[in-house]
Parts: sequence; C-alpha cells; structure tokens
Amino acid sequence: MRTIVIGGGIAGPATALALRQIGHDVTVYEAYEVPVEDVGAHFGLAVNGLRALEKLGCLHDVLAAGFPVDRMRFYTAGGRLLGDVPRLRREADSMRSISLQRGRLVAILRRAALDAGAQIVTGERLVGATGSADGVVAEFATGRRDTAELLVGADGVRSTVRGLIDPSAPRAEYAGLYGVAGIAAMTGLEPGIWNLSYARNGAFVYTSIDERTQWWTAQIGDPVKPDLRGIGDAQWLRRVTELFPEAMPRAVVGAATSIVASGCLNVCDPVQKWHGGRMVLVGDAAHPVGVGHGASMCVEDALELAAALSSAPTVPAALEAYDATRRPRIDKLLKHGHNARESKRPGAVKRQINSAKMRVLLPFFERAQGYLYDYEPPSLPTAGGPRSATR
Repeated sequence: MRTIVIGGGIAGPATALALRQIGHDVTVYEAYEVPVEDVGAHFGLAVNGLRALEKLGCLHDVLAAGFPVDRMRFYTAGGRLLGDVPRLRREADSMRSISLQRGRLVAILRRAALDAGAQIVTGERLVGATGSADGVVAEFATGRRDTAELLVGADGVRSTVRGLIDPSAPRAEYAGLYGVAGIAAMTGLEPGIWNLSYARNGAFVYTSIDERTQWWTAQIGDPVKPDLRGIGDAQWLRRVTELFPEAMPRAVVGAATSIVASGCLNVCDPVQKWHGGRMVLVGDAAHPVGVGHGASMCVEDALELAAALSSAPTVPAALEAYDATRRPRIDKLLKHGHNARESKRPGAVKRQINSAKMRVLLPFFERAQGYLYDYEPPSLPTAGGPRSATR
C-alpha cells in the first residue's frame, strides 16, 4: 500500500517506520528544512513509550541518546517537599524513564525510517488533499502533488490534516502558559531526579542528568499570549530570574550556560473526528496530551495504526479499529493533562490548593497513573506476513 505521512517530527517518522514493517510504500513530507538536531528542548520518555520504541527497533539508540531518570519530586514555592514518586513508571518496574533532547529522538526515528526504506521529503508544506473511494491526492504549497491510498496527519497541534478531515475541528489555542528551557552547570545535586516547584509565577522544573549538568524549564503563567520573537539568552535569564525569585529556581538559572528553546504552550479542545475517508490523525494532531506523555503517545499511535492496517480487511475498517483502540486511553490522559496544566497557573490561593492536593494525592500516584505504564505495544507482522488492508 502507498501511504503519505504529513509531518516529520516524532509521530511522522515513527508512523513511517511502523508502516514500513508491514510493507507499506511510505513518503514523509515535512514543511521545514531545519536540521532536526537543532529543534526543540529536552523532555521525558515514559517506560511505555520506550517499550513501544523497542517494537520499532529503536530502543538501543534512544537509550544511548538519553539519561535515565529514576524519581520525580514535587516542592512548594518555599522548597518544602510535597512528595517523591517514580518518574513515569511503576515503582517495581526495572526499566527507567529517560530525558533526552527532542531533536535527538527525531533524528534517530528519521534515520531508522530511511534505513527501513521510507522516503523523507523536507521543504514541502501540505495545503490541501482530495479524497476518493480508493485514494487521496495531496497538494503542496510548491505545486507538488502526490497520490496514495492513505494519508496520515502527523503534523502536530496546529495540524492542517485535522481541518481537512473535519473543517469544524477545533484549532490550537494559547494555553495561558509559555516557557523557556535551558542548561545549567551545578554540582552537589542528586543526578537522575526530576524536580518540580510550584512557584509564584508558574512552575519550574529541573533534572540533574549527571553530577554537573541540569536541564531546566520555566513554565510561566500569563493570560495574554506574549511575543517571544527576538528575545536573546541574556534577556531570557533576566526575565526568569525576576519571575522565579525562589531559592532553587534562582540558583539553577544563575548557573545557566545556555538557552535551548522557548515558546508558548498550546492546547486544543478534544478532536471528535480522527479519521475520514482515506485520511487519519496520529500524535498531537489527534490529541495533544502533553504532561510528559506526548512523545510516548505518538509512538504508541504509530504501532496501533500499523497493527490495525495489518489485520483489518479494508482501510476504512482499519481506521475505525485504530480509533476504537486508542480513544479510551487518550481520553483518560487528556483529563490528566488538563489538570496538570491548571496546577501550573500562578496565584497564591492556587498554590495553596495545589499543595494540599499533592499531599493527599501523591501517596496514591501509582494507583491513579499506573495504567499509563502498563501498556503493552502490539507486535507487527513482517512485510512478508499477513497482508495489510488494501481496499
């Protein structure tokens, strides 16, 4: 089967790799030509995402590119510990979550997809698509056209494909939070720990990836979407220092060596239609969940879509099966993501409420979120095995 994938971030190459495993002829189109290693900040990969990457044959390379993170700890603005729980895993799980740079993961997935026989074309922005009973024609801003039996929208929270499937679909909106991420050089902090402080003006997160290096992110609450263009490193450091005067954030930012990324956090109302005709959504295009689980959900989607296409008799039936399999899990995670974002908004009263909630809820963390890490990714048949949907 010929498949077009729109988007070359995490979801797109992962989907291409999964579809190559079941024998699809895949081309990935990415709008930007920026070197992938230079894009994005650091983030966490949960153990369920790592197990999904193992099914794609990428786990060894991804683990080598990241740093294991054993625990996560939550603090009040004054530095009082609210709780200490496993980071993105169950307590008894022998596998550890990792932190890594987004660009490194994208580069690994793109290389694996290319090695598996997929094509990746950069500098091509999708502007339209026309479907028929047995195929779809994709149209790009350069005038290029391509035809396939399936088009996968892996084009992120501002997805073009989402609007082509359903013109009334929700659009991404500013979430009332913006952020900046950097790297600091400090000694004396315990490595392998993810730390979050509910501070006066938002949330401050830092992870000691080794004995000398911290990756940090300041998530700043602001009801008005700021203009972040043209802000240099020195200006960012002054702003974060002013907005986060608490002891630990000030110490980490004071030891900063570089700024690696900045941007506004976007949210999207629940997307009711994930597929239509010969088009389907994966990753943030379908469900921008955030809260440390977005990348893992992208890889899970890729495997589940490929599994559905490998077993269903027709493409429409496969897309229905994919939707039915994924939506219950995603709906639960979307609620968790909303609550997590709300907890990071500034305000003295909100901080007090958050602290009280965390003291009550953290002892039950595994009971509440363990379902996320219990996910067992499907095994895909080889290209010479059972045929995938063709009609």
